[in-house]
Amino acid sequence: MPKFFGTDGIRTKAGDFPLTEPALFTIGKVLGELLASRLERSVRAIIGRDTRESGTWIEIALASGLKISGANVVSAGVITTPGVAYLTKSADYDVGIVISASHNPFYDNGIKIFSPSGRKFDEKDEEFIESKLLDSKLASGDYEKHTLNFSPKLSDLYFQFLETEIAKGLNLQRLKIALDCANGAATEIAPRLFSKLGAKVVLLGSNPDGKNINDGCGSLHLDKLKAFVKENGCNLGVAFDGDADRALFVDEQGEIVDGDRTLYIMAEHFLSNNRLNPKAIVATVMSNVGLEIALKALGIELRRTPVGDKYVLEDLINSGALVGGEQSGHIIFPHISLAGDGIITALELLKVLVAKERNLSELSREFQTFPQILLNIKVKSKPSFSSIPAIALATERVEQELAGEGRLLLRYSGTENLARVMIEGKNLTDITRQAEYLAEIIRTNLAE
Repeated sequence: MPKFFGTDGIRTKAGDFPLTEPALFTIGKVLGELLASRLERSVRAIIGRDTRESGTWIEIALASGLKISGANVVSAGVITTPGVAYLTKSADYDVGIVISASHNPFYDNGIKIFSPSGRKFDEKDEEFIESKLLDSKLASGDYEKHTLNFSPKLSDLYFQFLETEIAKGLNLQRLKIALDCANGAATEIAPRLFSKLGAKVVLLGSNPDGKNINDGCGSLHLDKLKAFVKENGCNLGVAFDGDADRALFVDEQGEIVDGDRTLYIMAEHFLSNNRLNPKAIVATVMSNVGLEIALKALGIELRRTPVGDKYVLEDLINSGALVGGEQSGHIIFPHISLAGDGIITALELLKVLVAKERNLSELSREFQTFPQILLNIKVKSKPSFSSIPAIALATERVEQELAGEGRLLLRYSGTENLARVMIEGKNLTDITRQAEYLAEIIRTNLAE
């Protein structure tokens, strides 16, 4: 059966199936009926969106489907993804829906669905919705449009949570902060919050027009922010993505502080304050081996998961770890929120900065990012690497050479006939030689 839900909801070009008005109406209707059958009462639903021009009609189509199922639906308007996750839980909604394609260009859009716990929707329920979408009678044709109730008070509730709970006692009066809001969902709330906390705020990516979200700005495009921080004498820069569920940073010298460095800073801070219990943090297989080595020097375990914030969250909950995330800046503090939140990440990092009275560049000085090389090799099939003796032997040889001072990740692409060889180590020449050696062995045994 075709899968429309990926690891982060539905995402495709707006207007392409299933982001068509009839299909969206069907999603809303099926979702409403599914939840109503369990609750035996009217469903309470909240919808929020980022600044894409397609967000409005997608919101109306979804809400119309929900309403036809008997649900009560309210719109929070333009709001961050974690803002909807927070409100779904704190304001007692049965479901929260975010209309966003995160860091993608404006012509894409998507849907993320949250349960009342603040976690992403259950995969079995996603599969049930997918099965209904395959019914052409349901997912095509005309539908009845309904008006949508908008409540500006909802975003104010989220703002108050950030200001009075997360940022309680945080004084930023000595700091000059550059904010790149990606012309997205953080454009209004982030500058207002950091200014209210006393910071002198200068802005990039803060004039959304429906088409410029993530366009040369935000967490995927840091060159402008790097230059802007230095030119304006800022203490640091913060870059959000389109729906502000992630944040990357630029230090006062114009150098990038990615998710790995953020995790290191937070882990060291929690450890020094006797809060890191257990002594572990969670990251994905893509985090740099430099993070693993720097944490090991502090006696902290790095727990690795597959790529995807939902896998990070699962391990955080199972292990009881205090923080986890991805290189991309998607950081989760499960004791605060079960959704990654770029604004919360920025506030937590700023707490460390203020408490230690140090520059951002100094906080991760002990962290060394190791060189990395990634090679893609076309293959005709995808057997287990360990089942091919020559590949298994070559892999063992490379791992012995790395000997705790590097890392090898060998995997297949999930969407293409490609084998990927990724090696990290102290010396770029050495890891290049090792990667090319492994790639040739794979090519000889598996190439088309």
